[in-house]
Amino acid sequence: MGKLLLVVGVLLVGVGLVWMLGERMGLGRLPGDFVIERGNTRIYIPLMTGLIVSAVLSLIFWLMKP
Repeated sequence: MGKLLLVVGVLLVGVGLVWMLGERMGLGRLPGDFVIERGNTRIYIPLMTGLIVSAVLSLIFWLMKP
């Protein structure tokens, strides 16, 4: 159980670092990412960011295929 928690913690740190790097590169604020603000409510729909991340991951997995 300890090893599982350690692996999950390392994965969370890795995801956080990638998230911060992506924000610095402009992901999350692209044209096609929708933000709806009404009063104290904010709804964020990252449509274009999702498409770009999906395309990049698909390319990486396609290149890694034996």
